[in-house]
Amino acid sequence: MLEEYSQPQSPAKNYYELFMQSRLAKEVSSTTIRFYEVKLGRFLSEVNPDKAKQHHIEKFLLQFHNPGNRHGYYQVIKTFYIWREQTFGFQNTIKYMPAPRVGRLILPSLTREQVETVLESAHSLRDKAIIVLFTESGLRLSELTNAQLKDIDWDARTIRIIGKGRKEAYAPFGSLSEGYLKQWLAQNKSNGNIWGINEWGINIMLRRLKAKTGLPCNPHTFRRTFACLLRKAGVDTMTIKDLVRWESLEMVQRYTRSVTFQDSLKFYKAPLGQ
Repeated sequence: MLEEYSQPQSPAKNYYELFMQSRLAKEVSSTTIRFYEVKLGRFLSEVNPDKAKQHHIEKFLLQFHNPGNRHGYYQVIKTFYIWREQTFGFQNTIKYMPAPRVGRLILPSLTREQVETVLESAHSLRDKAIIVLFTESGLRLSELTNAQLKDIDWDARTIRIIGKGRKEAYAPFGSLSEGYLKQWLAQNKSNGNIWGINEWGINIMLRRLKAKTGLPCNPHTFRRTFACLLRKAGVDTMTIKDLVRWESLEMVQRYTRSVTFQDSLKFYKAPLGQ
């Protein structure tokens, strides 16, 4: 859960408002907007960007003991200073500042059996359809929320989506998703959003499932689960990258780190024969 939002004071408040307007103009997701609100809001409430030197920013970051949280703040601050430099021509204080070390974190994903546990614990047909589609497609929260009936190709089993950077793309889904989707749509006609709830509603539903099952249930976990299950099935990393719509193979390696050597060894074939 994100920290409480800290309202920056003038003149930093003006920078904050202009920066947030620039993010909205780029049509970033509501989750990303909230991320900027909290982390940039806190930074600008404690640090004056007009007077801050690199050591001031380093001191601010050191108060966060969790490496992942510290790195999150660093990325937000870095983006802010790049925007400030490009918009106003100011010196980029953080330009040569190295990123905090995060380490090789193993991010949580679910096994097939755990997905089935979550599915059995789901309250309604709609919730089951959402969980299965998350797992079989690797969709982001905003992509799944905004899915419309007209964007579904039942023959190809794909959904047309508008992803990051307003890029048009397609996401696959399997027969289980098809079954649940058709059942849900048969009972609930819709001309727009097929779920009848927004991102917040989906997040609330997933939090309830987390409390009920004790398993990590959030859109990022299901996206990682999609990639990990593909890798465990022997799908090559380049194909996974394309299916999940990541920009680099490094993202595949990062998100599938929970897949062990023993998992991969099952698909080993000796290059010289026997």
